[in-house]
Amino acid sequence: MYRFLLTPRWWGINVFVLLAIPFCVFMGSWQLGRFEDRVEDHRAANEQVSSNKREAARPLAELLPVDKKTSGKQTTATGRYGKQLLVPDRELDGKRGYYVMTMLRTDGGKALPVVRGWLPGDADPAKAPAAPAGEVTVTGALQASESPGSNGVSAAGGLPAGQTGAISAASLVNLVPYDVYDAWVTLAKADSGMKAVPATAPQDTGLDLKAFQNLGYTGEWFVFAGFVVFMWFRLLRREVEFARDTELGLAEEPAGEPSEEPADEPADEPAAAGH
Repeated sequence: MYRFLLTPRWWGINVFVLLAIPFCVFMGSWQLGRFEDRVEDHRAANEQVSSNKREAARPLAELLPVDKKTSGKQTTATGRYGKQLLVPDRELDGKRGYYVMTMLRTDGGKALPVVRGWLPGDADPAKAPAAPAGEVTVTGALQASESPGSNGVSAAGGLPAGQTGAISAASLVNLVPYDVYDAWVTLAKADSGMKAVPATAPQDTGLDLKAFQNLGYTGEWFVFAGFVVFMWFRLLRREVEFARDTELGLAEEPAGEPSEEPADEPADEPAAAGH
């Protein structure tokens, strides 16, 4: 009854199943591993934020370039404040507002974007406090340059003069007349009645949409593996039932084949009249 398993057609089906199931299990395990890595990164990032607050501030040059290890660490920089820009559409404590960012021109010639605080409402230059004059030393959390779609950064353009959508060297290079560090600092204590902007975790370290996509893909790959097994058993059952019906003579004959039963013989012609 199971001799059909030795046919070329079933050899192909069996080879496909034997390859598909391990592949689906491997891909599901890999996606699950990616999700677990993101969970671990999220836990480590939260621990780093707590430890960064307790560490002593270090000079800016010692922490550049910004990466996952240095992001959020306390740093100090000395210089003179220059051009001031507003960063609209930023939320803090569930309220909509804007950052007040001022460029700190350091002795090295480059400017460091410094977020001096947050104010509620629409971005208004008249409400933004002016930066202190003279040489200042700032202390705050070091942050990596922003990119559209991260940390509430909008990709929309066409902002009024004196505003920027993202805090990054790429977006500021055309707004200020000097070189800009590929990093920024948010002050530990905000200036002039503004609220301090807390440091954010580095990119790709939180339980964001990508993390839950990995978890969703994990389920999909294991479902695919189960579906392959289900379809193999379904095909096998159908073939077994067909083979059993054939042995019992219950299988339907293929259409178009002549019947093996002899055709009815024609009736004898009536005897000729007069005989």
